[in-house]
Amino acid sequence: MTSKTADRFAEIGTPNDFDHIIRGTFDAPFDILGPKKVGRSRYVTAFDPGAAKMWAVIGSKAHPLAPIEGHPGLFTGKAPGTKPYLLRGQAEDGTEWEIEDPYRFGPVLGEIDEYLLGEGTHQHIWRALGAHVMEHEGVLGTHFAVWAPNARRVSVVGGFNHWDGRRHVMRRRGATGVWELFIPGHGEGTIYKYELLDAQGETLPLKADPVGFGSEHPPENASVVRDITGYGWSDEKWMSKREAMNSRHAPISVYEVHLGSWRRKEHGRAISYIEAASELVDYVKDMGFTHIELMPISEYPFDGSWGYQPVGLFAPTIRHGTPHEFRDLVNAAHKAGIGVILDWVPGHFPTDKHGLGQFDGTALYEHADPKEGFHQDWNTLIYNYGRREVTNFLSSNALYWLDEYHVDGLRVDAVASMLYRDYSRKEGEWVPNKDGGRENYEAIDMLQKMNITTYGAQPGIMTIAEESTSYPKVSGPVHEGGLGFGYKWNMGWMNDTLEYIKKDPIYRKHHHHQMTFGLHYAFSENFILPISHDEVVHGKGSMLGRMPGNDWERFANLRAYYGFMWGHPGKKLLFMGQEFAQAHEWNHDAQIDWDAAATPRHGGVQSLVRDLNKAYAAHPALHKYDCEERGFQWIEANDADRSVYAWIRRGDADDADIVVICNFTPMEQTGYTLGLPSEGAWSEILNSDAGIYGGADRGNLGKVTAKPEPSHGQPASAQLTLPPLSTIFLKKD
Repeated sequence: MTSKTADRFAEIGTPNDFDHIIRGTFDAPFDILGPKKVGRSRYVTAFDPGAAKMWAVIGSKAHPLAPIEGHPGLFTGKAPGTKPYLLRGQAEDGTEWEIEDPYRFGPVLGEIDEYLLGEGTHQHIWRALGAHVMEHEGVLGTHFAVWAPNARRVSVVGGFNHWDGRRHVMRRRGATGVWELFIPGHGEGTIYKYELLDAQGETLPLKADPVGFGSEHPPENASVVRDITGYGWSDEKWMSKREAMNSRHAPISVYEVHLGSWRRKEHGRAISYIEAASELVDYVKDMGFTHIELMPISEYPFDGSWGYQPVGLFAPTIRHGTPHEFRDLVNAAHKAGIGVILDWVPGHFPTDKHGLGQFDGTALYEHADPKEGFHQDWNTLIYNYGRREVTNFLSSNALYWLDEYHVDGLRVDAVASMLYRDYSRKEGEWVPNKDGGRENYEAIDMLQKMNITTYGAQPGIMTIAEESTSYPKVSGPVHEGGLGFGYKWNMGWMNDTLEYIKKDPIYRKHHHHQMTFGLHYAFSENFILPISHDEVVHGKGSMLGRMPGNDWERFANLRAYYGFMWGHPGKKLLFMGQEFAQAHEWNHDAQIDWDAAATPRHGGVQSLVRDLNKAYAAHPALHKYDCEERGFQWIEANDADRSVYAWIRRGDADDADIVVICNFTPMEQTGYTLGLPSEGAWSEILNSDAGIYGGADRGNLGKVTAKPEPSHGQPASAQLTLPPLSTIFLKKD
């Protein structure tokens, strides 16, 4: 090596720098690689461990780059002028290739992105982080950005660079902890992960992109570049009326779906988003449900978690298709007048090595102390809600689904596990808050911020809490000390009423209060009445299987219970298969029992649910004041001996009242005197004992006449026939 050459190399970098580059431990590649001014000349330094020779190609002329002695794969040399260049490499066997040099491109992230990411207030982090197909400085490629503040070095790896972490080392963006790199020539469909060195220089397991928009098919788990821009939405009509459709005064009846087992196709494959856009949407429309709630579709590695242990929070699972195909499903639902709700899981994440755990060699997303950071029940990790970047990650993810996919609501899973530091923990296994209590102040703050952010940015959406305790004001406004959710699942109502209905009718009179107790708190929150997937798993059997009695009585009990539920204050939710009384417990590995739905008794329950949905939507009294006390009045709450319940549902002054009567004994009760709000003719608009539902057509021949004879505190009364195990709805003509 001549003295002049040695001097030139010294201006480019030190031998120690060169050693770190070829070992893959250099964290500032733009200091050495790419173009650099040396004197008046432009020099290009490149690293390609597969190259024996390299050139900088400008136009039609190739300028040789000299190997840096003792550092195989490193080359440097003049690249005259200022025009862009290509790198040409040649292997020992003479194979040649040409590529754009990723180290000749400037940063993509701007100062505002950097500031907001560092501050933890970037509402749209998915627009800064992740993998974005773009044109940068006139060249097509993908911009990668990832948050890893404690890593010594971060690289993008994939098949395009032989999974070699030395080849595409990223640029560190100051104090934000973000690393970025634009890789030219690679776009949609590129498979990639991040290779990180921890603070000690040890190589970590390869990580999927926390803000990646796509993933490989499980069990493979690399991220996949997906271009999520440019979708042509045609749901303007729905979006313009969505606020009214999600209102507390609207009829909201939710069909909960696990896409992987709703319907299976040839060879047992799961339905695709595109197929669901017609088949599922058409079915839900026919059944009269107003919303579809999808169990988690954020990418997850383990089928048996049903999606509740997600790794890719920004990636619709590839099990059913690509991001645009998921948009096809949402768009189709909206065009059919149906809202879409997603289950969202900000409470925990799995320990899979390619996931968020110990992401940069430290407890970055999770708490380091297992008393705060590990869920014993689920063997999962708990987010560190006290870290601003983590809460920003979560609240931005919530907004992402609402913004990018036009989703209408998020049902937040396992809120109780987030609210309490001692959730499912024994004495000494949890860390109290700063005041010595059990409330998780940081999680509460995160949920409040999430609700403020989402409702503020996307008017008309809804957020729903699955919260199983009596934590106050879950659906109360944040400015009044509430959590800010739109709705809360009424778990107490569900537990009490299911306990009652499973009992032999002879014992029900001793548990009469279980059906009435929910009305003591029914208007303390904006409630949804849920019969969810949780009620038909883990040995609980099916809804039909819970019902006592012989075969006929089991179906009648279930029909009466559904009538009770649809007549009760609160929005409705039913898990797939329960609308036609599936007989066996839900199995996520197989489709629900569509064959049963084609039989008379199961089909009868299905027809009842369809008609309940239609009645619920058609009559304002049944839905307008679901969440307000003025929409409900007891007529008979104390007839325990005959297991009869009766109440009035009310709307506004010009909305016809609906009276709901339930008989939970297997005995027909004739001549039953019941007070009614006014005299005159009342039509029996629904009877769960009707023959078309599988009943025996007992009842009141479609109409009763109320006389001006007071009873039950009402100004009029009528003599009714109450079919066994039945619910009937009466409407004033």
